[in-house]
Amino acid sequence: MRVAVVKIAPSELVPSPESFTSRLRSPAVAARIGLWLGICFAVCFLTGLLSHYAQALSHPIPFPTSPSWGYRVTQGLHVVTGTAAIPLLLVKLWTVYPKLFERPPLRHAGRLVLSLLERVSIAVLVGAAIFQLVAGLMNSTQWYPWSFSFRSAHYAGAWIAIGALVVHVAVKLPIIRDALGADVESTTHDRASATVDGPVSRRGLLRATWLATGVAVLATAGATVPLLRRVSVLGVRDGDGPQGLPVNRTADAAGIDPAATGDSWVLEVVNGDRSTSLSRADLEAMTQHTESLPIACVEGWSAGATWTGVRMRDLLDLVDAPEDADVGLISLQTRRAFGRTLMQANFARDERTLVALKVDGEDLDLDHGYPARAIAPNRPGVLQTKWLTRLEVQT
Repeated sequence: MRVAVVKIAPSELVPSPESFTSRLRSPAVAARIGLWLGICFAVCFLTGLLSHYAQALSHPIPFPTSPSWGYRVTQGLHVVTGTAAIPLLLVKLWTVYPKLFERPPLRHAGRLVLSLLERVSIAVLVGAAIFQLVAGLMNSTQWYPWSFSFRSAHYAGAWIAIGALVVHVAVKLPIIRDALGADVESTTHDRASATVDGPVSRRGLLRATWLATGVAVLATAGATVPLLRRVSVLGVRDGDGPQGLPVNRTADAAGIDPAATGDSWVLEVVNGDRSTSLSRADLEAMTQHTESLPIACVEGWSAGATWTGVRMRDLLDLVDAPEDADVGLISLQTRRAFGRTLMQANFARDERTLVALKVDGEDLDLDHGYPARAIAPNRPGVLQTKWLTRLEVQT
């Protein structure tokens, strides 16, 4: 019995751009999706820079304390536009997939160099975009299967992605301009083989993409917009938690010894050789102030609440702290990051900044920072230090 042997030429193992015949894979579709993808990346980049700056130890230009909901909006936009970019990127990559198999012009040295440079920039762009979106999505769920610092890596990746995007747009600008200026069904810049109609029209594909993007946004935006929480099935925080507020880090996860929060607890306020120690009863005996402030976390979720406690500046005045002094906030926590944070002077002296003892009229739950926590306007949630034990005036 003879077995037929089919010989396949090496060139046939790898498809060519002409192997893709669908009209849906076209510059007309790619340009339109790319436009919105670029907008999402630009918003993500700018809001990400704001968040990174807000968490920095030094603010050469003071980060504003108003509006109090500013960080809530910008970080919500950061996560929502990042989520919207996921379906846009997937469809964009699908439309330009045939470009991956273009043969480089080996016989023309100049064109070969330009082609290789373009491919390297695209590889960097795609790799950085995928890393940013995947890492950002994992951060929003607080899953860190890596050993590097998410904040540092995400910040560096943002600059790489936006730089590669600018180069890509500059190289492809003539094609993008022609594609956006013509009707979506136009064959401008189409491959000669792209003649087969798909299961939907190009407009149908675009509408499906906008719909998928809208669903992704709606499914996650409730973390920032409370009115949408019932329909945001993918929102990482639904508003549940002690006293109706979400909790990122419980007292147990932070290594809090409940005994340390009992009657022996005191808050130390220190300015050089001047210091004072205040029990919770001492703090309650001081003039109390109530402020309605949101708590907004880097993962994109936020929630509003009414906080009651002592103004930070009133405590600093007890030790004659200078008006322009930053303040170190030290927590009882023994595990994980942000056990010590720095509050810049403009935040510490803002009349809305409190050492909070109550939330919505009730004593703080242990998971919300009992006996006392910091709460300030327009400040990232990771810096709203819980389980306060010491305020150190920086000199």
